[in-house]
Amino acid sequence: MRPFRLEFQAIAAACVVGLLATPSGAASSDPAAPDYSGRRGTTIYVSKLGDGSDGRTWKSAFTTIQAALSAVPDDQGGHRIVVRPDVYAEANLAPSKKGAAGAYNALLCDFDGRLGSGAKGWVVVDSGDPIKGFKSWDWWSTIRASDKHWPNGNNKETFSSIVWDRWVLRRLYTAGGDAGLFWDLTEKSGEGFTVVVEDCVGTGRAFGGGVVYPTARPGEPSVFRRCYFLALDWVGDTAAVLLGGWEKSMPEHPHVVFEDCTMVHPDNAVAMSYASHSARAKFVGCRLIVLNFTQPEMGGRSTGVVCTQGHGPTGRLHVDLQDCELAGYSVFTPGDDGKAVSYTIKGKTSAYVQFKQPMPDGFERRGAWPSDLFARIAPPRIVDPAPAPAAGPRLVKLPFAISQGMENTPVVFKGRPLLVLNHRDDTKVHTDAYGKSMHLYIRDLVTGEEVARFGEGHSFANAIVNGDELSVFASEGDKNWFHSIYRFTSTDLKTWRRELAVEQGPGEALLNVSVCRDDQGYLMAYESNTPVSFCFKFARSKDLAHWDKIPGLIFTGVNNEYSACPVVRFVAPYYYVIYLHAAVEGHKGWISYLARSKDLADWELSPLNPILEASDGEGINNSDIDLFEWEGKTYVYYATGNQSTWSAVRAAQFDGPLKEFFEGAFPFDQPMIRANARR
Repeated sequence: MRPFRLEFQAIAAACVVGLLATPSGAASSDPAAPDYSGRRGTTIYVSKLGDGSDGRTWKSAFTTIQAALSAVPDDQGGHRIVVRPDVYAEANLAPSKKGAAGAYNALLCDFDGRLGSGAKGWVVVDSGDPIKGFKSWDWWSTIRASDKHWPNGNNKETFSSIVWDRWVLRRLYTAGGDAGLFWDLTEKSGEGFTVVVEDCVGTGRAFGGGVVYPTARPGEPSVFRRCYFLALDWVGDTAAVLLGGWEKSMPEHPHVVFEDCTMVHPDNAVAMSYASHSARAKFVGCRLIVLNFTQPEMGGRSTGVVCTQGHGPTGRLHVDLQDCELAGYSVFTPGDDGKAVSYTIKGKTSAYVQFKQPMPDGFERRGAWPSDLFARIAPPRIVDPAPAPAAGPRLVKLPFAISQGMENTPVVFKGRPLLVLNHRDDTKVHTDAYGKSMHLYIRDLVTGEEVARFGEGHSFANAIVNGDELSVFASEGDKNWFHSIYRFTSTDLKTWRRELAVEQGPGEALLNVSVCRDDQGYLMAYESNTPVSFCFKFARSKDLAHWDKIPGLIFTGVNNEYSACPVVRFVAPYYYVIYLHAAVEGHKGWISYLARSKDLADWELSPLNPILEASDGEGINNSDIDLFEWEGKTYVYYATGNQSTWSAVRAAQFDGPLKEFFEGAFPFDQPMIRANARR
């Protein structure tokens, strides 16, 4: 069987670009799109492996989709629900809040595991009876809607699917109930409504998908893209896709747009609901397949590929068809009911119909059996969720250590790879011996030889090379802890000059420091114990000697949290900072986080954090990171230990350049947690 290449093997980039500029112009409304500029809301996780506590992480994930939908905190939009691939026996799903204009909410399957679920595959939503099977009962569906005036079925109360307004759904396979991905506005009919469905499967007794009874939103229709729809019944108001509009005259803009979709049904592929007024839909590159090729001489009947049977007095359906393929008894409903349809044709639109049926103007008749089209009848194959591939840049820890090391910086000075370190005995803190225990030193990374020792009474070393000059920045320390930051310079690693670089503020201690070049000169990130213990601030310089603090910027993480030991690099257009974060649930000890910013004020945290954490034998921290590029590879040096009595410097390797390492930690299709450094 021909694979569903167009619908279901689209690469991730195609899936997450989100809403196209046409027809809806809502690319920036989709919180999963790389160009999203709207509000960033909450990310909520769903997994059967979660503990169900709060949905904030995969470990604490809700175990049902409905629990996550109910936890959406507000109607300001930009929220994301990410679901681990699995089978979820759920029906009548309804979010607690709508999305917003310019900031849609999203319900996403972690289809390829890149959102951290640890699995890849489909999210299958089975709305049937878990014991007895298929639940063909009116209003019992994947998407909640009901009407208490309905004589049978799920009719205890009236409920409108309008609660799904401005939601995006991706990679869901729905089955087992009356309808798959189908929205009925019930008592809210006549209001504006938009839903976006991409790379999904909708199956049901009555309908595979559709939307009924909104009024059209100019430039913001509902959109179904790369989807498959199947309905199983042919009695009554049923179709692969059911449509309905509320205007008494035909709107200029479509209610719904279908792109690259497949629709399969026993009798009709697209139908106008019996209660619809004027409905308008656009189909681009779609396949509409009907299985009824009846013989009318023997009493057979068909409602056509596009059905307007049983419409009301104001019922009208307009379809714009572009490059579509149709197959069934007839293109439109035979007889007077077919007069309710109007259409336009663009590009090549063909139809394979019963030989006695007329071909409407503009359609190309297919005379030979369309084997390529009928090969698309089956929905995609579902397999059990598989382990997800590793995501992001892979760091390989090397079997290497320098004992008694802590803060460090690797540099290349006059062609030699060097490691600038400091020594400090923290067991002597608050004694006169504390300052005397501190010094700075340099090792040759090829020979292991110590090539320089200087800076007694200083710690937290950081280095940067400027031509033939090496600058080492370090904080002055004594029994009263740490004070201002000083710069040591040398051209021969023997003679060193010391000068003040950044002076501490009142009651402030300055600790770790990092310096990099950028397009304005030099940038320094330096750690402080105020106003949050710990945080980091910024300063600028044109010559590495004279530094000006940048007012109004203090990085304190997402929630004024421990943010220490920064190392900063500039790889246009971003500043990247690796910093130390306190322990979080599910990880060991102090861990290293990575963040990026274009302006030092608004930051995005890597969705792959932590990028480094302690392994067996490394104590309780992977901290004080610094890194450099050497012969096309990136080497990350970091400190291990127990934060009190012992420490060692170790190294990890990324098999690629520094730019690739940083960019790989920010996959464009994954949600980013944001932080703001403005004060």
